[in-house]
Formats: sequence, C-alpha cells, structure tokens
Amino acid sequence: MQLDTRTWGSGERVALLVHGMMTDHRTWRRVGPALAERGYRAVAVDLRGHGSSGRAAGPAGYAPQDHADDLVESLPTGAELAIGHSLGALALALAVERLAPRRAVYVDPAWRLPGGPHGYRPELFTGAKLLTREQASRFNPRWTEEDLDVELDAVRVWDERSTHGLVPFAGRDLGPRRPAVPSLVVLAEPSMLVPAEHARLLKERGFELRSVPGAGHAVQRDDFDGFMTALDGWI
Repeated sequence: MQLDTRTWGSGERVALLVHGMMTDHRTWRRVGPALAERGYRAVAVDLRGHGSSGRAAGPAGYAPQDHADDLVESLPTGAELAIGHSLGALALALAVERLAPRRAVYVDPAWRLPGGPHGYRPELFTGAKLLTREQASRFNPRWTEEDLDVELDAVRVWDERSTHGLVPFAGRDLGPRRPAVPSLVVLAEPSMLVPAEHARLLKERGFELRSVPGAGHAVQRDDFDGFMTALDGWI
C-alpha cells in the first residue's frame, strides 16, 4: 500500500517518522519542524488504517509485516535517520534492513505485547473512539490543547480493525536480535511496554537506551524538550 505522507523542510538529509497506533503523522507535529530546523527533510507517514492512508480489505491486512511492507513501498531508502514510535517502531524494525537508514531511533517500541488473559486486547484500544475531550485530558495531563485536538480527530478516523492484526503476536518477543543499523531506544519512564528486564535484554543485544523521566508512552508529546534532548548525538 502506498501511504500518505507529510513533509517538513527541504534539507539534503532525510529523516523518516513513523507513528503509533490510533494516531497519524501529526504526532510528530513538533518533531518534524524541529528536524527541519536542523537541516533535515522530515517525512512522516500515515500508516494503513490511520489518517489519510488507505484501509485494508479485512483485519488480516493489519499484521506488523503489512505495515513494514508499506513503509518500504512508500519511503525513500538510505535516509540519514528513521524514528518509529510504538507500533511504528515495530513496523520500522521489520523494515529497517530494506529501508537502510544510517541510524534508527525506536520510541517506547511495541516489541513485546503482554500475553495471557490480562495482556493485549483490542477492546482496550477501540474504546478510545468513545473518549471525551475531558477524559483524554485526564489520561494525558501533559498534552497541549492542540495535541488533544489532533488525537481526538485522529482516533475518530482510525480504522479500529487494525488492533486485531496484533492479537496473534501478543506474548511474543518481536524485538530485533541485533541492531541492523546503529540504534537508539528512547523509553518512557516508567515504560509499560519495555519493563526493566526487557530493557536489559535490549542493551545486551547492542541497543543504546535512554529514557525521559516522567514521560508516558507518547514520549514526544508528553515531554517534547526531554525527547529532543534524548536524541542528542543522534540527530
């Protein structure tokens, strides 16, 4: 699937930005311009089922590999930098060898969804379509008014069937066994998706890890300045 994209800047260096579940390219609304100021041409996608990109014919068309193949179909190879958040980090990891960026940054990656009766369940996400603005603000107290506007708009048009494509992978370790390119993992602190024992494993596999204290899962929206500081030396 050819994905819709949004571009900030016109620099010679290219940065790729891949969002997570339920949102769209606008999760990078501050990161993209900040990269453009640093001389990048920042290209952000809308994953299938999100934003302005197409929808799959059925739930089976939203597996992690589908998202990865879409990235390869839609984005340039050989970028200076690629950043993926959550589901986007999972898709990027599966596509990174083919996209061949010089460096990769994975933000609170969804590489090991919890399994079992109290683990990953689509209804935990699909209920977000019914959230009021007040509820969204309580869940995300550090977000700006514009971030809340973006999220509520993105969730309304998001194809909730995309949650079902992850069910077969719950409880499995989908993280790379080694970094295909020099790779940084930026974590929320504390991170619900990457607990301490998994973080240690990622270090052993050769990933550099940094965290942003007090930030929730959407690190770049909870603490933009902290997120950009975590990228020091990588951008």
